[in-house]
Amino acid sequence: MIFILLEMSLLKKIKSLSEAYSQETIELRRHLHAHPELSYQEFNTAKFVAAKLRSYGIDPQEGVATTGIVALIKGKNPDSKAVALRADMDALPIEEASQVSYKSTSPGVMHACGHDVHTSSLLGTAKILSEIKDQFEGTVKLIFQPGEEKNPGGASYMIRDGALKNPAPASIIGQHVMPLVPVGKVGFREGMYMASSDEIYLKVIGKGGHGATPELAIDPIVIASHIIIALQQIISRNASPKQPTVLTFGRIIGDGATNIIPNEVNIAGTFRALNEEWRASGLAKIQKMAEAVAEGMGGKCEVTISHGYPYLENNPELTRRIRHSAEEYVGKENVVDIDLTLGSEDFAYYSHVVPASFYRLGTRNESKGITSYVHTPTFDIDEDALKIAPGLMAWMAVNELSLSK
Repeated sequence: MIFILLEMSLLKKIKSLSEAYSQETIELRRHLHAHPELSYQEFNTAKFVAAKLRSYGIDPQEGVATTGIVALIKGKNPDSKAVALRADMDALPIEEASQVSYKSTSPGVMHACGHDVHTSSLLGTAKILSEIKDQFEGTVKLIFQPGEEKNPGGASYMIRDGALKNPAPASIIGQHVMPLVPVGKVGFREGMYMASSDEIYLKVIGKGGHGATPELAIDPIVIASHIIIALQQIISRNASPKQPTVLTFGRIIGDGATNIIPNEVNIAGTFRALNEEWRASGLAKIQKMAEAVAEGMGGKCEVTISHGYPYLENNPELTRRIRHSAEEYVGKENVVDIDLTLGSEDFAYYSHVVPASFYRLGTRNESKGITSYVHTPTFDIDEDALKIAPGLMAWMAVNELSLSK
């Protein structure tokens, strides 16, 4: 009974602190939003985050994977157990179209995926945990990483540089904005959640010529067309219907004209899968078929594959535990199920090393006109989400640490 009362008291305190610091968290988010930096270029962002951590009495380890930061918040008996919390810091090469007061001041660069929210939220969590560190046991590891938006993914470099060591966390938790979920709600999914992601680049080489004499040329545009159609058959006839997978080509460049057949055509696309064996097999088939179709039509196809993130699987037990924490924090009625997606996230790398769970923070508010999806020029959030997010993650971390190792 005493333990339950203490637990409820701590929950109430965390909620109170999250609410009290919400305006500061919002201001942090607006600063980050106005000063975005591209993947692996987050130098000023990292300095800003480190300075804020120091102001909270937390000593950050800077320069991990160049611009990444790791920091520890040690409670009582700090060696008993550790849990990691992760945020990403990079922005996207998008020109912001909104006219908000905190609009990006960097031309062609925008926080269109909510990483400003993730970073400011984790800073808020850090401030809360630093204030209550005498009320929990163990250590909370904070991971602020670069380069989530660009292969091979900053998470892979953070792991390489020891972010999951000294101490090794028993679990890791990540948060991401979700513009399809109303503000005030939080989404979870156990098990397989997000796809692997690889970039496909095809250079189709032919022989240029006059559009009126195609017999004297080897038309790479026609070859490219056949390759694109043929490659879709890998998805429809080689992948199991029970195995979600996607192959999409979003860019085709053939610098000819109405009467000019170009020498080459360049194609770029993405391949998504939820199974590593099929991922490897599918990529091999893509390369083989593209090369064979081009050769059969008298041309050549050079295939370049940029290997990206693996699939992301949410550890079921961990996900159930943090879902329960969320139900305690926001109410069971505000915790929702989310569906499997073929989107990808480099948080997946962590999930292949340590039990991990990636949940979604609702940011949508139709009455305020906040409905744009991520990776769009008009993306924004209902900042009421930042009244919830820092305390929610703090409560999840404290509950994780309370479990026996």
